[in-house]
This record gives sequence, C-alpha cells and structure tokens, in this order.
Amino acid sequence: MRSLSLALTAVLLLASCSPMLPERRPTSTYPAPYSRTEAPLVGALIDQPVGGGTRAAVIRESAELTQCMAQLTAARVIFRPTPDRGDPQGCGVSGGGVLGPDMGTVARMAPGDVEMTCQTALALSIWRRQSLEPAARELLGSEVVQIDHFGAYACRNINNGGVRTRISAHAQAAAVDIAGVRLRDGRRINLKDGWFGGDPAEQAFLRRIRDDACRIFGTTLSPDYNAVHADHLHLEATETRFCR
Repeated sequence: MRSLSLALTAVLLLASCSPMLPERRPTSTYPAPYSRTEAPLVGALIDQPVGGGTRAAVIRESAELTQCMAQLTAARVIFRPTPDRGDPQGCGVSGGGVLGPDMGTVARMAPGDVEMTCQTALALSIWRRQSLEPAARELLGSEVVQIDHFGAYACRNINNGGVRTRISAHAQAAAVDIAGVRLRDGRRINLKDGWFGGDPAEQAFLRRIRDDACRIFGTTLSPDYNAVHADHLHLEATETRFCR
C-alpha cells in the first residue's frame, strides 16, 4: 500500500512540473482566410449622383413609408413621421412627417422642421447633397450653410386660385418652395434677385439647381414659368412630369 501511495505521489509531481498544453480551439467552419460579405447600404440613393433613373428611384424607394424612412435614416437625415390626416376638401398629409436636419451636411433649412411627405423629404435630400451644395462650391466658390424656403404644407389651390382651380400639391405636403441660399462667406443668393439680375455665376448656379431638380422631382417650376414663381423654385415630389 505504501508503494502504491508513493507511486501516485510521483505521478502527480511530474504532472505539476510539466508545461501546460495550449487550449485547443474549435476548428472554424469558415474557409481560411475568413471573409464576410457586407449587406448593401440601405441609404445609398441619397449619396448617388443624379442621373436618368433618379426620379424613378425616388418614386420606387418612397412607395412605402418604412422603406422611405430607412433611406433617410441610413443617410443620417432626421425625419419624424406624423399620423395621416385629411379633410373633405382634399387637404391633408399621408405618409408624411417633419423633416429635421441632415446630419451628413452643414446646410440647414430655414425655417427648420418642415412638414412634408417622406417622398418629398427623400427627393429634397438628394437634391441638397447632389446638386445644391456641389453647385455652390463649384460655381460660387463657397459652401451653403442655409436653405431659405417658403414652406411645404399649405391647404390651398394652385397659384392660390379660387374654387374652380385644382388643389395644389402643397395641400398634401408634396411640394416645397425654395427661395434661395446663404453661403459661408456671407453672400445670399435668392431667386427673386438672382434669376435675371444676378451676376453670371449666380445665374448659372440657380439654373443648374433647377435643371437638376427636374431630374429628381416630378414637377419643377422656376421664374421661367410665370410671375407667381418669380421668387422661388416650386419642387413637387409627385408622379407628374413637368419642368420649366
């Protein structure tokens, strides 16, 4: 018995003096080297250059409110949805919300927190990032810090007409009126003074952003259209097709 105890003690001492073996890790089921395919970027539309398919993409990606909001959220555009509402006269908002700041840019809407449809917010965000801001840097040599507008939702008819005229897209928050921009260097460029009376760079800038808007929005109206639009761009995110 004494011999057996001495033998066991010797075995334990040898085991304690032996170097520890490295821990065995489970064999990976992935091939070496391990590679992973990233999911496609949800908000890629806002960061893509304007092209021939941009307007159709806006309509497609804003067909459902959740899909439209996913585009805005992925691009860091703040949009807070609001309940649908309407009245017998045809005014109201469906699939809309309040557009807040675009955290991917420095330009801010003034006034801020504008109520509009999500489709309008998506189109406006593309236009702001892919047309308005690059055009200002290229043609005016400065950065846009503020976008002045006359609002989006307003329960009224086209051109503020009487009862026989058609209801405006503003009555469904599907349009926004842009008055001009303010630049980092202090200049203010507006439609009222710059469309016909501005210097060549200002006129080129305003016409560039109008032409680009025509490829993003359904209807774009400028001072070239009529006197009612002499001081703003009417940007309407609908399935209509008119540019002037």
